[in-house]
Amino acid sequence: MGNPFQDQFLKAGVVTKQQVKKAQSASNKKKKDNRSKKGKPVADENKLKLQQAAKEKAEHDKALNLRKEEQAKQKALSSEIDQLITKNLIKRSEDCEIIYNFEHRKKVNRVYVNAEMKKQIIEGKLGIARIEGRYELIPRLIAEKIQQRNEKRVILFEAEETVVDENDPYAEFQVPDDLVW
Repeated sequence: MGNPFQDQFLKAGVVTKQQVKKAQSASNKKKKDNRSKKGKPVADENKLKLQQAAKEKAEHDKALNLRKEEQAKQKALSSEIDQLITKNLIKRSEDCEIIYNFEHRKKVNRVYVNAEMKKQIIEGKLGIARIEGRYELIPRLIAEKIQQRNEKRVILFEAEETVVDENDPYAEFQVPDDLVW
């Protein structure tokens, strides 16, 4: 079952049997080489896919580890801030009946204080810190330390200097101390 063209050339006497065998063996060699070449790229493709998958997995694992490390750092920082607040908070007693309203994270919140505490907050000597959903009063020095670590957890008020206008017609009239706005 040979090539019909080879058979025709052999009958016509154009080629000899040796030439036909030589052509067939060359053709078989060529087919065999082609088959072996086709097999190798498939193996190479599989290796490349495995290498790519391993590389992607390594990158994913690295990103996941970085994220976990960042979360661990944030958690440690948060616990450090909580510890600073709990050790240095100013105790408020039953006589703290004055409601002090302040803005934090675009919401108005309140804390109960006495007159002396309110004065110190306004002067900037006390700060307000958030811990576990509630607000506590802390000294300014501690509030500044917390603010360096996480500014979202603390509220500091700066003492406002009152500027007296020379042309103010009401400058000689002071607002009474007992008037609460």
